[in-house]
Amino acid sequence: MPELPEVEVVRRGLDDHVRGRTIATAVIRHPRAAHRHTAGPEDLAARMVGATITGTGRRGKYVWLILDNRDALLMHLGMSGQMLITSPDVAVAPHERARFTFTDGGSDPRFEDQRTFGHLMFDEGGAVLPSSIVHIARDPFDPQFDRAAAVARIKTRRTGIKRALLDQTVLSGVGNIYADEALWTAEVHGETAASSLTEPRISAAIDAAREVMAAALAQGGTSFDELYVDVAGSSGYFSRSLKVYGLAGLPCPRCGSPIVRAKFMNRSSHFCPNCQLRR
Repeated sequence: MPELPEVEVVRRGLDDHVRGRTIATAVIRHPRAAHRHTAGPEDLAARMVGATITGTGRRGKYVWLILDNRDALLMHLGMSGQMLITSPDVAVAPHERARFTFTDGGSDPRFEDQRTFGHLMFDEGGAVLPSSIVHIARDPFDPQFDRAAAVARIKTRRTGIKRALLDQTVLSGVGNIYADEALWTAEVHGETAASSLTEPRISAAIDAAREVMAAALAQGGTSFDELYVDVAGSSGYFSRSLKVYGLAGLPCPRCGSPIVRAKFMNRSSHFCPNCQLRR
């Protein structure tokens, strides 16, 4: 699933192409693209027509278009969602779920989603923060992110520190890839109980997450296949800079020990058994 860097890459690309433009038409081609919009796909499309996109926003892994400085079109990419900017004469793709056109006749954004886990949703009055994601915490890049409060909340958790970092109500934007990379950077085993760590160690893990995600953002995010792309369809290159994620059996860049892959919930964790001792 795209994490903060990949979603922020998409937000920036959308902002460059759609800010200040007025929506002429909106077509929802698959009902699952609007399954979170309770009034249905036709209502979602109708609410967008005539609106001017005045900006974009992001909270964690969610991104939204700001409509007329008041409303929001909230988007979540799910497992395979893509927001692509294309020429108006580009044919409908097999996995195209929605497309919008503008009154200026320029390039169109289209939403493609092979696995149909992503969604679009209109939120009236949600320009600043859509109501459906108010429970999502701020991320380390947010100017109002309260690191001390996040550290204090994580310190109360008896679960492993990795689970705590993945809790989007505590710290948003961090997913499996960047949690593994951050914990390797901070030299902390993911199964170490968060409550057993000192506040400086927890703070170091959060700082490492921000550091790793900033590096990924600078390289366009992490792309393992053709599904993780920016609005132009280009892949990110941070996969070449990963230290542990997806590198089981290869030597740790720090100590040379073979990287270990272990089951974690319905996913996997990757770590160095020497640098990240379980305590």
